[in-house]
Amino acid sequence: MIQSKLPNVSTTIFSVMSKMATDSGAINLSQGFPGFPVDPTILNLVDKYMREGFNQYSPMPGMPQLREVIATKTNVCYDYTPNTETEICVTSGATEALFAAITALVNKGDEVIIFEPAYDSYIPAIELAGGKPIPIQLKYPNYSIDWDVVKSKLNSKTKLIITNTPHNPTGAVWKTYDIAALKEVTHNTDIKIISDEVYEHIVYNDLRHESVIFDEELRNKTLVISSFGKTFHATGWKVGYCVAPEYLMTEFKKVHQFLTFSTSTPMQMALAEYMKDEKTYLGIPKFYQEKRDYFQELIKDTNFEILPCSGTYFQLLGYKSISDEPDTIFAEKLCKQNGIASIPISVFYKDKLNEKVLRFCFAKEKEELERAAEKLRRI
Repeated sequence: MIQSKLPNVSTTIFSVMSKMATDSGAINLSQGFPGFPVDPTILNLVDKYMREGFNQYSPMPGMPQLREVIATKTNVCYDYTPNTETEICVTSGATEALFAAITALVNKGDEVIIFEPAYDSYIPAIELAGGKPIPIQLKYPNYSIDWDVVKSKLNSKTKLIITNTPHNPTGAVWKTYDIAALKEVTHNTDIKIISDEVYEHIVYNDLRHESVIFDEELRNKTLVISSFGKTFHATGWKVGYCVAPEYLMTEFKKVHQFLTFSTSTPMQMALAEYMKDEKTYLGIPKFYQEKRDYFQELIKDTNFEILPCSGTYFQLLGYKSISDEPDTIFAEKLCKQNGIASIPISVFYKDKLNEKVLRFCFAKEKEELERAAEKLRRI
């Protein structure tokens, strides 16, 4: 008999809904992966570097060429240039970076503040490290943070705050006052921060992505996590990275080297060359805003409530006027009976709070969004 370290964890909702979509022939707007091709330019670069022999282990913190480009990109976007040797580590996806960061910082009995609905890898990683997650509920329908509640939860056991902007699953983004509030509540404390910024380049309406890197005090106590998979529509490549001050990065690398050690070498080389052109990432907001606006226009006459979406490629839709069913039941029926797969938001809450809201991924081709919208209009 095995005593499970994660007795309350089962197969992720993303796998469950994607399988359900496949089995029922539904349009899959559940799992967050783009439904269009990767830029052929970067595909050709991967082929180039494979053929040139870049097929063995990369250095543990990542190829130096890619770390140089990450440093440049960070300066372009956030006016700070991290040290390529001591402050950057390339990882096998952002999920690996999150696990390594949490494992490096959290010890038995430590409390970790998270904001719910929260990405589903946070709590298991905290619990595996022996920590205690302290969920704070975001305020519906804008999913903003009540910083007075945050202050009330801080105590001598608080080791870490995990932040996420642009926010998955809600599409909310931080404002400047959120940065100021985070700075205030952690000032003169030993509390560290993990800032999940994997959707950093998917922000709409000319809003600025409020990265903690902009602020020196916060930057010096934070591990910032990013994802090339989200930025360049290649989630299956599983390439991400972490930027952190040296004293935190030292501990991060200790975990990373025994977790995956290194990440796909030809992918790293291709990304390094591809991103020398800043337009490859600076043009991403416009690309996705067109998709968001198009999807919202298609579904404006449905019986669903369109909730605010300022970032990510997810649109939340409320169904209170349609059904009183729990979101897990409604999502299953929507998939099996109506042919469209989504993600019920209750799964992102520790206590499974049901706000009658579903998440839909609009990172798809126009034709697929049109077919999905037609199905939603019939409900």
